Amino acid sequence: MPTPVSITLLALLLVLALLGMRAGWRARTRRTADLVGALPSAPADLGSARTESVEAVYVSSTRAGDWLDRVTAHDLGERSNAQVQVWDAGVTIAREGTTDVFVPAAALRAVGTAPGIAGKVVGRDGIVLLTWQGDPSDERGLDTGIHPRHAADREVLVDAVRALIDATAGAHAPVPTQQEETA
Repeated sequence: MPTPVSITLLALLLVLALLGMRAGWRARTRRTADLVGALPSAPADLGSARTESVEAVYVSSTRAGDWLDRVTAHDLGERSNAQVQVWDAGVTIAREGTTDVFVPAAALRAVGTAPGIAGKVVGRDGIVLLTWQGDPSDERGLDTGIHPRHAADREVLVDAVRALIDATAGAHAPVPTQQEETA
């Protein structure tokens, strides 16, 4: 039978571990806030809808090309249920319980699929990966991972975003996604 002293020491170690994890998360948030800058806001007029609303899980956003370098600033590291829709103006990701994300069409660099991103690995091509540049001074950009609830929605999202990128093609040069880099 454990002694009261050993139970107290174990509880203290657990509290210290949790405090260390919290401090690490806050330090990552400060570092990534400097890299990301302010997130774009959705315009009042999004234009025509290019897809229906797709039920998905917003997994996370990472620095482009590094699927484990999670960005936690602006709640981008918070996993949540989401409704994703592609519009003429860009991609809206309405997240439950946290800040919504809007990716302007002009900021999109590439779209593809990947087996995973920080926070979730599903294998094969289960994650839709949007590569975009939120802050013009950040040459590297971000990868945002979305896991659609229905497999058929992956192709719908990828095709719609690819068409949106093609429609705004003259504005920027594409940045390869992690899927394209490993192929």
